[in-house]
Amino acid sequence: MDRDSVGRLFQAAADGDAAAWKALVEGLSPLVWSVVRAHGLAEADGHEVYQTTWFRLAQHLRRIREPDGVGSWLASTARHECLKVIRSARRLSPTDDPEILDRAGDGRTPEQAVIDSEEAEAEAERIRQVWAAFQELGENCRRLLRVLMASPPPSYREVSAALGIAVGSIGPIRQRCLRRLRARLAERGVR
Repeated sequence: MDRDSVGRLFQAAADGDAAAWKALVEGLSPLVWSVVRAHGLAEADGHEVYQTTWFRLAQHLRRIREPDGVGSWLASTARHECLKVIRSARRLSPTDDPEILDRAGDGRTPEQAVIDSEEAEAEAERIRQVWAAFQELGENCRRLLRVLMASPPPSYREVSAALGIAVGSIGPIRQRCLRRLRARLAERGVR
């Protein structure tokens, strides 16, 4: 789904077109899910973040000034919601919730729990850096990589139809885009 069609769908949805809202959700759901999965949340937390992200968009329909940038807005909002869930999980208080007690009784020492927490925070920072570097890529690279990150991944024929790129060009363009992304990550010191 290209930025122009996203912008048109978003504008129609903001004007109350339910079919446009549905098409927008269907078209951009893979993007939101890819952000949620990248943060490694539990299934229930992931669904909560997914729903909250779309709820936030519905709340801000009239405030978004760049309709064609709604994909970036959704990715950023999903990332913020994931980080809220991760932070709140660290502040859990004693409870009799069996799921939490099972996690607490995992045999880890307090030191290991701190190490795991620090590693999770470092991973969250790495993910933030990856998304920041991704945002620095050109529009065509971002569009192509977003489409290819969908789950399940689309066929090259579907990508070709969606983005107007020859099937034989998709792989080489993808490689160039990933090389650029790796270079930007290297500049940031991210591995």
